[in-house]
Amino acid sequence: MFKKSSLFLTLVLLFASPAGLAATTLVAVAANFSKPMKEIAAEFEKATGHIATLSFGSSGKFVSQLENGAPFDLLLSADEVGPIKLERDGFAVAGSRYTYALGKLVLWSAIPGYVDDQGKVLITGGFKHLALADPKLAPYGAAGLEVLKGLNVQDALQPLLVQGENIAQTYQFISTGNAELGFVALSQVYENGKIATGSGWIIPAERHAPIKQSAVLMIHGAENPAAVALLTYLKSAPALAIIKKYGYGQ
Repeated sequence: MFKKSSLFLTLVLLFASPAGLAATTLVAVAANFSKPMKEIAAEFEKATGHIATLSFGSSGKFVSQLENGAPFDLLLSADEVGPIKLERDGFAVAGSRYTYALGKLVLWSAIPGYVDDQGKVLITGGFKHLALADPKLAPYGAAGLEVLKGLNVQDALQPLLVQGENIAQTYQFISTGNAELGFVALSQVYENGKIATGSGWIIPAERHAPIKQSAVLMIHGAENPAAVALLTYLKSAPALAIIKKYGYGQ
């Protein structure tokens, strides 16, 4: 009897410890959220012992992959359209979806002084290339296109558009000088409360539909304790502080 009790106690202690509960979750993350998510994943591991393995890309492509059986446990999308669709079609856990961040768009150039703080450069022109993430796959690209339409310059600038597969590739086009300017996520160029390099116009929220970045738990991850814990951790004070640090709204 003593031996059985001792064994039971040992098992309880083992599984109550971080090491005993540690699990790994595979997470699909919108490219714009790469910097904050890397920090959040590191803090999450310290706090829980769980490991979040991150894959970054376009939200549209992730949705397509998940519909075709990709083994991600969680999706952190750049919008709410994909997560709503996945939840509706039975690929995601009903009721698990929520907005983890409100995205902010910026017209940015790696060249200091190139973009004015009102975005008038879009009207005055003088550039040869304007980078934009594929509007069909990337919510930030769709938002950028909405801004151009609102300024009545879409038709005039259409021949100058250079499309990135996702917001990370779009940033690369601009940072390397292959495009003089373009639309990226504020988080990609934001440090210490300001645009860290180059020049930019932070687009007023009323110029495009809200970028409601939504997270959802996939059916594949419903029984994974690391996936469930990460979804909860994203709402914690430490995670929210990191999200805010990169310029996102909440």
